Amino acid sequence: MSLSTPFIRRPIATALLTIAILLVGVVTFPLLPLAPLPQIEFPTIQVSASLPGASPETMASSVATPLENNLALIPGITQMSSSSGLGSTSITIQFSLDTDVNSVAQEVQSAINASGGQLPTDLPSPPTYRKVNPADSPIMILSVQSDVMPLTEMSDYASNVIAQQISQLKGVAQVSIMGQQKPAIRVQVDPVKLASVGLTLNDVREVISTSTLNSPKGSLNGDFQSLSIYANDQLLKAEPYNDLILAYRQGAPIRIRDIGRAISGPEDVRSAAWINNQRGVGIVIRKQADANVIQTVQSIRDLLPDLRASMPPALKVDVLSDRMRTIRASVAEVELHLVLTMVLVTLVVFLFLRNIRATLISSAVVPISIIATFAVMQVLGYSLNNLSLMALTISVGFVIDDAIVMLENIYRYIEEGMKPMEAALKGAGEIGFTILSISLSLVAVFIPILLMGGIVGRLFREFAVTVTVTVLISGFVSLTFVPMMCSKFLKPHGQPAGSLREKLDRMLERFFQSIEHTYERMLAVVLRHRRLTVFSLFLTVIGTGFVFVEMPKGFFPQQDTGFLNATLETAPDISFDAMSQKMQQVGAIIEKDPGVLAFQYNLGAGRGSSSLNNGRFFITLKEREERDNVQVIITRLRKKTGSIPGATMYFQAQQDLNIGGISSKTQFQYTLRDANADELNEWSPRILEKLKTLPGLRDVNSDQQTSAPALNITIDRQAASRFGIQVSDINAALYNAFGQRQVAQFYTQVSQYKIIIEVPPELQKDPSSFSRMFIKSPLTGGQVPLSSLLKFDTYTTKPLSVDPLS
Repeated sequence: MSLSTPFIRRPIATALLTIAILLVGVVTFPLLPLAPLPQIEFPTIQVSASLPGASPETMASSVATPLENNLALIPGITQMSSSSGLGSTSITIQFSLDTDVNSVAQEVQSAINASGGQLPTDLPSPPTYRKVNPADSPIMILSVQSDVMPLTEMSDYASNVIAQQISQLKGVAQVSIMGQQKPAIRVQVDPVKLASVGLTLNDVREVISTSTLNSPKGSLNGDFQSLSIYANDQLLKAEPYNDLILAYRQGAPIRIRDIGRAISGPEDVRSAAWINNQRGVGIVIRKQADANVIQTVQSIRDLLPDLRASMPPALKVDVLSDRMRTIRASVAEVELHLVLTMVLVTLVVFLFLRNIRATLISSAVVPISIIATFAVMQVLGYSLNNLSLMALTISVGFVIDDAIVMLENIYRYIEEGMKPMEAALKGAGEIGFTILSISLSLVAVFIPILLMGGIVGRLFREFAVTVTVTVLISGFVSLTFVPMMCSKFLKPHGQPAGSLREKLDRMLERFFQSIEHTYERMLAVVLRHRRLTVFSLFLTVIGTGFVFVEMPKGFFPQQDTGFLNATLETAPDISFDAMSQKMQQVGAIIEKDPGVLAFQYNLGAGRGSSSLNNGRFFITLKEREERDNVQVIITRLRKKTGSIPGATMYFQAQQDLNIGGISSKTQFQYTLRDANADELNEWSPRILEKLKTLPGLRDVNSDQQTSAPALNITIDRQAASRFGIQVSDINAALYNAFGQRQVAQFYTQVSQYKIIIEVPPELQKDPSSFSRMFIKSPLTGGQVPLSSLLKFDTYTTKPLSVDPLS
């Protein structure tokens, strides 16, 4: 008895079993998530810290280094890199693929806590960490704009309402506010007026730091009533700070309004964002490594109506771009190709069999096998993505082979005069082992892919498993369903003489015979010229090897996902205002491009930009049928933006698969490491210039900018000691004046406000302002000009961004 005999003799049970397999696949198909590629979890954690006003070197040495020393002790790290810019440090830690990111997150927090004693005491807040892959592209970008609401209020709503609600959704890893303008109170002090009343910036800082408190005050408990004690210990507006008394001179109070002013303003004046060339706030959302893009984006879209209802009507929150549209379009296109492949295979089978019943029996194996595979994919946690659907498309040819082999052997005996039942039993018995061996042989082909490790193995494992499952199901259906159907529905092939069908058969038969005769003649020529045939074989092998060597190679094909990332880079010494103008010039060019649907760009040190001379663009393109190819658009935009003097644009098509934990301006990255930072700074520019000379490379750049102009100040320690002034006092004076120093903070029920001390903006533009600053001598009590304690060197170069040893 063969493997197929029980199923042939029990047609009803076999039919019910096949229908059950089919129904399970039909039910699970809508449950399969959509994704561009198989889910590959890169266990990556990013640690961030900020110290406003600190130079990149200070951030690298005093913040990044202590954190890295403790983080490096965590087991399982495959790569750790850091980037330090003006006032910010970001450390990216990548772990091995088999690491549970949730478990190592606790160790990261412990390492941050252990670094607390080594970090600067004036950090505004402790370092934080997030589970995220920084190289991942955003899955959604929201724009927040208003015609009447100030930017600080818009940013406050975006940060404390929208971002917090979205961050709580499943699958969301990080919500970044681009162009964030947190509300703050900025105390701008005129150093000349301050010196005239015998005060210093440090005196103002100390008074402000104790002027707003929110501490417990207790309650009164009487015989019949209890009263909580409240006081106006918090100053929640800018105007009351102008009335703060700093000191008394000759019995008269010296208030802040006498030596400067307190105004409401943004916490960071060197940060901005534009949406379609209009000022606003951008919300960039990134997913967790193992999250489903479609489900995450849909949950955000479902939340937006409730968010809009809870905010003022003047605030407009719109979706600038999301990946759901392009992913669904890409998957739908592959699904269409899958269906088209099934139809074409069926037509080819009918062309050769020229029997409707035989064609339907053999072709039915294809949808049954593919639909049943959906159920297995659901159990394994797979998704409908480009690779899994490609696996199903490739499987169509494998699937129908088993059915055709079985059907042909059965039909041969029917043509010899056997009854369908006898022909099915005998034919299936003869061919059953062959079908089993064919299926197992095909499965064996994909075993190496199943055993591959690393990122490539993770990427193609779903592809290999999908093909394997489909082939195994098709083998089972060919051994059960096909012979049973043949025993019930196949009949001897024959048509009445002279009929249209009989004429069509003859015409097709003559066509196939002509192909056979052509092949025979070609084979005869080959056999007569054997040496020439062997020589042509060698030429073919040599030509194939040459083409293989010369053919362009890459890890993954470049995709047209409908999104562009771009970076604008200018001179390292450019000011914020000048950089803003450059950004808007580029934005005007992008806005006029016929292929662009919407765009958002931001300026300021933060994610993806460690310095103020780099601006980031997120560009959403129109539907594919309404625009040119993405590379055509990049070439066009690169040519148009190249006319802006002093600006360099780096365009990059957004990809579904990004390797590495560091975002970059370009497609590929090369890491240079050295234990000596000075040696690294010396050789980085040399290697960069050499790479620029290589043919085939474009947009070569470095994220370590070591040629930024800097004003070097030498402290005259002897002169300072004569007045009893310490170096720390001089550093504090400079920080108070130019560092956007946060001296205090207070909270409302929703927002957090920082109080920042500084000199007026016009004094922050010119080094000559040092001559207007004074510092109090502890020995004499008098005011000492700060410029008399400093020696100003010529402008030299210092790093604008620093990437320490990884």
